[in-house]
This record gives sequence, structure tokens and C-alpha cells, in this order.
Amino acid sequence: MRKDHGSLYVEVTDRIIAELEQGRLPWVQPWDSGKAAIGLPRNAGTGRCYSGINVLILWSRLFEKGYGAQRWLTYRQAQALGGHVRRGEEGATICYADRFVPKGEEERARDEVREARQIGFLKRFTVFNVEQCEGLSEELTAAPVALDVEEIVPLAHRLIKASGADVRIGGERAFYAPGPDYVRVPPQSAYHDRINWYRTVFHELGHWTGHQSRLDRLTGADFGSADYAREELCAEMASAFLCAELGIVPTVRHADYIGSWLAVLREDSKAIFRAASLASKAADFILAFTDQEGGDDEGV
Repeated sequence: MRKDHGSLYVEVTDRIIAELEQGRLPWVQPWDSGKAAIGLPRNAGTGRCYSGINVLILWSRLFEKGYGAQRWLTYRQAQALGGHVRRGEEGATICYADRFVPKGEEERARDEVREARQIGFLKRFTVFNVEQCEGLSEELTAAPVALDVEEIVPLAHRLIKASGADVRIGGERAFYAPGPDYVRVPPQSAYHDRINWYRTVFHELGHWTGHQSRLDRLTGADFGSADYAREELCAEMASAFLCAELGIVPTVRHADYIGSWLAVLREDSKAIFRAASLASKAADFILAFTDQEGGDDEGV
């Protein structure tokens, strides 16, 4: 059982466990009732997307407060950009994970002819939504224009093509086969809503990124095991992050796994942090093919 009570790991994990127990998934938010455009949260100063667990933290705050923007700043960044955080505003706590080598460890490692051990740590930061600030330029506070589904589908299709993944159409169920390294999905006609076909493909491509020739994440775990649940959790979030960045409303593909996800999170308060980090890496791996988009918009 978890022993690090009171840590940021526990704070975040307990919040996510509470959501899952209510049947709500933090990576599948009620976008239709929100004011913000679908997408990943970004730092308003650098334009960079937040990743990993910070996506879940900031999405949660976004919908809790009803903000219309997915841009965030630290107190000092707001000042550097000519604005300021309004008095009395409460920020969101996000984190930065890294590792360091303790003092003297490198010397001990050399003496013992081994790799130096690293220790992981989390550093907290407080960020504020641009709607909590005053004096910022209109460029930083203006809401982005949301794409229509007619624009999104060709983008999603070209990205799948550009990835070079072996996507085979047919059958009645979707899956990724790691041995022969291919994705199988039913034809689009099997989906009542066409966009669900793309959501399904992106979930399976989340698994595809784990192949040893790519991110080397797959363990070959048996169905029902904790490792299997962790991989499904990673693929679920990878698909959600990827869909959001493309303007597709994220949805849950495997709600029947909630029980196994809860078991993993209750046992290990760092599990959701690892899964979210791996999910961001998987989504980024696929999104990197954006610059290589090409081909027609028909068929895969």
C-alpha cells in the first residue's frame, strides 16, 4: 500500500481516484459544457504545451473554474509580460519531475564499478490562468478559433498516414498486435459517428508507440494483470491528449478497465504520474509526424 502520505503524489492520486470512483475520467472532460476550446493546456509565455500529469491537473482546474482559455502563467511570467495576477486569485499547483545524483554517489559508483544511482524528485510550481490576470496583451488572452469537424477529419487522417503505421481495416474489433506490429480496426461504416473511428485508431496507435523499435514500453503482460492495466491507462490518456491537440473531443474507449486502474492507483501513488508521462511521450511521438503529413484524404 502507499506510504508517502501528504506528498504531491498522494494529493493528485487521491483526487483522481475520487473521480474514477464516481465514474468520471480526468482525461475525458465535459468539453461540451466548457467555455474553452478543445486542446492541451499551454504556457502563455512560451507557447509550449504542458505534459504528463500537469495536463490532468490543469484540465481539472479549467473545468472547475469555467475558464475560457487554456493558457497559464507563473506569477513572475505574468509580470514579465506586462501584466499581473489579480489580488486574491488562487493558482493551480503543477509539478516538474527530474532526477539528480546525490553528492558522493558518482565517486562511490566508480569505486564499485557500477552506474551512479539517481534519485527522483518533484518540484512544485503555481500557475494562473490568463483570465486571472490583468494587463496582458490581447494576443495572450484571445480565444483560439476552434476547427470544424470537416477540417479535423482530414488532419487526423493525414497524421495516421504520415505515421507509417500498418493500419489494417476489417474485422469486428480494434486491437494492436505487437508481434507482427500492426493495428486492426473495423471499417468506418461500423461506427455510428465517423470521428469515433479516429478516436479508436489513436488509442491503438498509443499502444503502437510502445513497440521496441519506437518507445520500447510494452511488457507483454497478460490480460488482467497490473502491467496490462498500466498500459491501457497509458494508451487511454495518449489518445485523449492526441485527440485534444487535434481538436477532437476526448472520450473513454475502455471504461470497463476503470476497476483495474483504481487497483493500480490505490497501490501506487506514483502510477498515474508515470502513466501520464508515458502518455505524453506517446502522443508527442505521433504528433511529431505532423510535419510529414501528406497524401490524399481517402482510405488508410
